[in-house]
Amino acid sequence: MDVSRRTLIGSIPSAMFAAGAWGSVLDPVTTTEAGSVRGMVVGGVQIYRGVPYAGSVSGANRFRRAPAAEAWAGVFDARLPGAPSIQSPGGTFGLHEPAPSEDCLNLTIWTPANDRKRRPVMFYNHGGGFSSGSSASVLQDGANLARLYDVVVVATNHRLGLLGYLYLDEVAGADYSGSGNCGLSDIVQGLHWVSRNIAKFGGDPANVMIFGESGGGAKTSCLYAMPSASPYFTKASIESGPGIRMTDRDAAAELTNRVLRTLGIARRDWRRLLEVPTAKLLKVQIELSGNVTARALGGPQSSGLPLLVFSPVVDSKVLPVHPFDPVAPSISREKPLMVGYNRDEAAFFGFVSSDVSMFNVDMAGLRERLKPLFPDYEQIITVYMRSRPSASPADILIAVLSAGFAGNGSIAIAERKAEQHGQPVYAYVFDYPLEVTMPGARRPLGPMHALDIPFKFDNVDVAMRGSVLAGARPERHAASRAMSEMWSTFARTGVPGAAGQPRWPRYTLDRRETMMIDAECRVVTDPFEEERTFWATRSPCRVSVTP
Repeated sequence: MDVSRRTLIGSIPSAMFAAGAWGSVLDPVTTTEAGSVRGMVVGGVQIYRGVPYAGSVSGANRFRRAPAAEAWAGVFDARLPGAPSIQSPGGTFGLHEPAPSEDCLNLTIWTPANDRKRRPVMFYNHGGGFSSGSSASVLQDGANLARLYDVVVVATNHRLGLLGYLYLDEVAGADYSGSGNCGLSDIVQGLHWVSRNIAKFGGDPANVMIFGESGGGAKTSCLYAMPSASPYFTKASIESGPGIRMTDRDAAAELTNRVLRTLGIARRDWRRLLEVPTAKLLKVQIELSGNVTARALGGPQSSGLPLLVFSPVVDSKVLPVHPFDPVAPSISREKPLMVGYNRDEAAFFGFVSSDVSMFNVDMAGLRERLKPLFPDYEQIITVYMRSRPSASPADILIAVLSAGFAGNGSIAIAERKAEQHGQPVYAYVFDYPLEVTMPGARRPLGPMHALDIPFKFDNVDVAMRGSVLAGARPERHAASRAMSEMWSTFARTGVPGAAGQPRWPRYTLDRRETMMIDAECRVVTDPFEEERTFWATRSPCRVSVTP
């Protein structure tokens, strides 16, 4: 089965997501602190979209902490998605979404019923680095989780890019304290909203799991270290987005200077930033970020995932420390954690950049690709050939380029959490072998970056309707059911598990037991041990990947 980038998401038929496509619209109404909201029922699940959780962040409120949501009269219509954050075209994968807007602080709720039953809450942070994405992506629709496992799922839209992470603390003064982390503070306000309102939707505000994939994993990593977020969640899962270090203040301040220079604004005239049209700010963001969405893969100076220039700032206030460097955050010592990666993460970046050669490379090509990145590339090849004796050159290339998500990313987080000897950390590798190939490619995409999303949300059939993201093998259903049940069980109890699958042991430094997630899951002691020990002594490589 061949796949092009265009068919990855875009051909999912919108009719299946229209109101009532899975059942009659019953228009449930639920009351929040700010007013009543009218949702809809689809397939037995109540859905409320575009619900405001905070006030306006445009005009005089740009680059500042958002005010509380203003109360409204009557009943708010919450049957269509809310506006996503300002971003480049094509960054979201929702249907019936309005255009991106500066005022984007809204959330979506999927719940079995607004009956005040105290269900676990699964609070999702969408991916897209820190510059794109939205809560409306069809692959992360929470309806099946809510229906199958009796949980409440929540996802927010929040500020991204320059509008979410421009550091003005040293330019604008106390009123803009925390400006370099507005996007994170938005998510915290969403969590605060959940704490005060989710009981009306059948959720338990005292049992909230935060989780996210890719950029959403990095956001979750930051939240795990933030004092302002700590009261509002009880457990977390960091998925293919190991946020170990974020931006230092010096680097953030220099980026702010570059923004001002690009716009022709003197530091003393910084208030002119409040009047610049969002389209011009987005143009500056793109100009300063360039086309590179992946940087150092692995090592202590990297978050271990594709990051754009505008990202969270370790400012001693909102984000007081690097999330997992040099140690796991003490503030979350007693909060259980899951962390993991997809075995072939880097295949995704070859796919979206149409790099067919990544999947067809021979040994000469492998050396040619690795030589500019690693002085000791021959030793690396030797290590991987010994660790994976049946691997092809393409297999080795993808494995090496995925190392930042693994040994220098997710494993480092698991190790540092385990060293606390507090609540457990559970490690996993998503190992479902996607059989889909790019046109002209000889090697399938495999367990690439982002493939886990439809599996953990049990949306593999949604992904099949016009899209081939989850593939066509019937085993996808067993893998999806195992992963989604493990995640919802973790949300409910703090211990992941699924019926008919092996018991998932906690990760320890002596055994390093890791769940390999597939149609038939298995527990492996220290998977890819030789690769892990090799990277533990190496500095990060630098890999540029075009989106």
